[in-house]
Order: sequence, then C-alpha cells, then structure tokens
Amino acid sequence: MAAVESYDVVVCGLGAMGSATAYQLARRGVRVLGLDRLSPPHRFGSTHGDTRVTRQAIGEGLAYVPLAQRSHQLWREIEAQTGAELLTTNGLLVLASPGLQTRHHGKTRFLETTIEAARAFSIDHEELSAAEISSRYPQLRLSGDESGYFEPGGGFVRPEAAVSAQLELARRSGAAIRTVEAMTGYVQDTDGVTVTTTAGRYAAGTLVLAAGAWLGAILGEPYARDFAISRQVLHWYAVDGPIEPYLPDRFPVFIWDRQPVSFYGFPAIDGRDGGLKVAAEQAVPSATVDDVSREVGTGELYGFYDAIVRDHLPGLARRCIRAVTCMYTTTPDGDFVIDRHPEHPSVVILSPCSGHGFKHSAAIGEAVAATVAGEVPVVDLSPFSLQRLRPQSVPS
Repeated sequence: MAAVESYDVVVCGLGAMGSATAYQLARRGVRVLGLDRLSPPHRFGSTHGDTRVTRQAIGEGLAYVPLAQRSHQLWREIEAQTGAELLTTNGLLVLASPGLQTRHHGKTRFLETTIEAARAFSIDHEELSAAEISSRYPQLRLSGDESGYFEPGGGFVRPEAAVSAQLELARRSGAAIRTVEAMTGYVQDTDGVTVTTTAGRYAAGTLVLAAGAWLGAILGEPYARDFAISRQVLHWYAVDGPIEPYLPDRFPVFIWDRQPVSFYGFPAIDGRDGGLKVAAEQAVPSATVDDVSREVGTGELYGFYDAIVRDHLPGLARRCIRAVTCMYTTTPDGDFVIDRHPEHPSVVILSPCSGHGFKHSAAIGEAVAATVAGEVPVVDLSPFSLQRLRPQSVPS
C-alpha cells in the first residue's frame, strides 16, 4: 500500500467554495491539498454558466450582507493579482408586484427584505415605481403594479473565471491541487482524518467537504436528507432587433419576483452571438447526482419562452442559442450550512448552495480558512450552523 501523504487540510470539491477555501488556506501558509472528482471549472456541477448574480443587499436575509460585501472586495483583489475579469457592476434591478408570497431561494418578501438590507447597511440604491422602471428599461414589459429596487453596485461575477483564478493563486501559494481524483471515503482519527481517494490516501488535521451536489452521498444519512438536489436549466435567447439596448452599459442584471415563478436574467455579455441569459428557480428534485438529466429538450426551451420570456422580454426571439443544466443543492430553509460535523469534529461541512451561494463564495472561503487556521474570521458564520436543521444530532 502506498505511503500516506500528510497535509494540514484536505479540501474536497474545488468549485466556488472549495477553490476559495483552498486559496485562502494556502495564502496563510497552511499545507493544503485540494481534490476534485472532475477538472474544475466544468459544467457538471453548480459553478458554471458564464455569469452569476451578485448584489450587496440580500433578500434572503441580512446575515448574508457582510459576506456579499466582503466578496466584492476579494474579487477586486483577485482581479489585481491575476489579471482576470471577474466582477462587473453594471447594476442590479429587483422588481415585484405588491402582496406576492412567492418563495425565492426559500424566502418570501424578497423585495422588501432587499430594501431593508440596503437601508440597514447604507448600501447605495434607488427605490423605483413601475413607471420609472418602464421609462428607464423599456426592454422589460411590466404589468404596471410593480415596484423596484436598483443597486448600482450590483451586477454579475464570472464563475468559471473565478474558480480558475483562485485555483491559480492557490497553486502559486503552494497548494497541491489534484483533479480527476474522487474522494471515496474518510475516517475520523485521533489527530484528524484519513482521506481515501481513487488514487491514494491522505492524512490531515481537517477535512473540508465542499462537494456541492455530491455532499449528501459523502455524508450519508441522516444528514444527506438536508441537502436536496434539483435540476436547473439556463437559457440564452436570441435578441430580435438591435443588440445595443441589451449590452451591459444599458441593461442591468435583474431578478423578477412574480407569480407563479420568479425568474432572473443578464445583459448580452457576449454581444449578439451570445444572446441573453434567462432562467428561473425550479424545484424539481433528483435523488442523486447521477439521476440529473443533462439534456435540455426542445419542449423545455419553447415552454419557458412561452410561459415567461415572451410576455416580459418582448425583444427576445423564440430561438434559444444554447441551454445548459446545473444543480442546486438546497437545505430545507434555503440557508447555508457551514459547520463542524457533529460526530466528526475534524470535518467541516461547507454547503452554502441553495441556489444563491456563488456571490458569497470568496468571503466564505476566507472565513472558513481563517477559522480552520485558528484566526477570528472577518465575517460571522454562526447563523449557518447545522444545529438549526438537526438539533437532535448536534451535541450541546
């Protein structure tokens, strides 16, 4: 049997959260090994699709605001170190009709909470009427009863580029990054953990599980039931007419809270050839990662256009340039889990997904790395304990 290699920390999964954690550990001088069963960035998990929404006022709850704000600072630092283009602040628009009770990432009152967060944290924003939204953005067709929130510092982050940049920085700082090497199990030892993979065995003081949709299979029951997998479809529709009104300098990222399904979209970041990305949150559960269909049928593309796009984005053609699937890994309340395993104290569960994790990933990686390294993190992670979901399983 091959000798066991030793590290301070093993990070399993190198998507949004894992790549950020590995980088932040390595820059602190921690001996870190990053593992991934595939070769990130890739299109088989939850960290792809060209763009991810980012905003500083968070409608999912005020506890998220410091994470988003710190992530914006970190994206700029990473850009300066790598030359990568990660964060574009072309503005974010949130709009909704009064009295809606739709659930967005597990939360109601999304627009109201966004405004409350902006006021509480003094985030630059505007509160808009339907007439003001229509005047500013005629590309959107409103019903007329909507109100809105505009955040000039919001926009989008490029997920593939962000993962690549952080893995590059992790390597520069001495991290061992091994891809196409799947973790097959781990054992809690007296002094830490022993991790087995398809290629070897590794000893470490701490194991960080940032495996996304694969997390449930690693944890097993009863914890796996707290991380449900659902298939999502991302669409890029052609623009029918001049492209200029849909370019980032004239069209914002938007989140439209509506009945029965909320949806979101981006400007044409790649011009006419790239089209306009539009998608909705879909709660279609899958039992395992292997059950998720990667194919997008023609009926899905036309059905989404007819149900949502046609009436709200009249400038888009009924022609989908491309479509891809991704996965949400969602907790029962839609909030993150960032905590020690209740039975294995050397294992950190890092599952800030639930469809809204990417915008926070840089700061989460920093906070987890600081905690593991014995520092006081910049951002408080206590709201994301596992105990709220499984109090009977967590020692007091």
